[in-house]
Amino acid sequence: MEGDPEQERFHRMSPHSQDEGQGPGPAVEYQDVLDLHGRRRRCCRPGVLTALLGLVTTALWAGLLTLLLLWRWDTVQDLKQLEDTAALNISQVSKDLERHKGDQMAQRSQEAQALRTVEEIQAEQRRMKTQDSELSRDLDGLREDLTNLKSQGLNEKRAALTSLERLQEEVSKLWVELRVSNGSMCNTCPEEWVSFQQKCYYFGEGAKRWIQARFACSELHGRLVSIHNQEEQDFLAKYVNKKGSWIGLRDLDIEGEFVWMDGSPLEYSNWRPGEPNNGGEGEDCVMMLGLGQWNDAFCNSHLEGWMCDRLATC
Repeated sequence: MEGDPEQERFHRMSPHSQDEGQGPGPAVEYQDVLDLHGRRRRCCRPGVLTALLGLVTTALWAGLLTLLLLWRWDTVQDLKQLEDTAALNISQVSKDLERHKGDQMAQRSQEAQALRTVEEIQAEQRRMKTQDSELSRDLDGLREDLTNLKSQGLNEKRAALTSLERLQEEVSKLWVELRVSNGSMCNTCPEEWVSFQQKCYYFGEGAKRWIQARFACSELHGRLVSIHNQEEQDFLAKYVNKKGSWIGLRDLDIEGEFVWMDGSPLEYSNWRPGEPNNGGEGEDCVMMLGLGQWNDAFCNSHLEGWMCDRLATC
């Protein structure tokens, strides 16, 4: 159509047209193509597109290769860094292992030393126990010796006192006999004491054990009676307590060996039939029954009566 601007522009750019005043230029081939709206457009030929596609593909491969090289370089650097770190860690672990081995050896040495120390302590404890046992035995022996010495000393003292008392009594008896032979009357007794054959007798009342009766007579400057003949027995039987009275006869030292308080052996006796029988094992003291007969009894028994004697004065 006339006056169509699109046709005019196409015509101007046609290879058959040339600008005024210009020489012939290179020939460029174009190809008319229709766009989506049905309009004609110029486009390059297929060879140009192939070249462009090759360039783009090459650029892509070059970029991809560059990326691969960069990734490989980073990977190598990371691996190298990991190798260095691993080598450092291995070196540190080796050092720690060596130090740990050294600590273990030192600990084992300390354990061995501690074990030796414990064994030495145990040996010392055993030695001390043995020493303690020996010391204990020695101490027990010393205590036993001391007890024996004390017992021996007491026995000797008791024997000495008994001998002294017996000697004094013999002297007193000789003195009384001498006075009697000179015509003196030796029958004087303290108040509440009864005179008989140049001796004085006290008949105590009140529940007492044998040892208590003995001390009671000692406080009165006398002792539990010693009976040496039938006349004295008959005299005492008149004053005996009806429930029984303690007399000065006992076998405390040797079972069956009865001794009087004045130290004289048993020469005269007036036992009840069947006595002494040490009934119940422990009847070591002697009492006079209400009818005058004698009976061995327990020393801790309480009797209502007890009889004392002492020499009369002239």
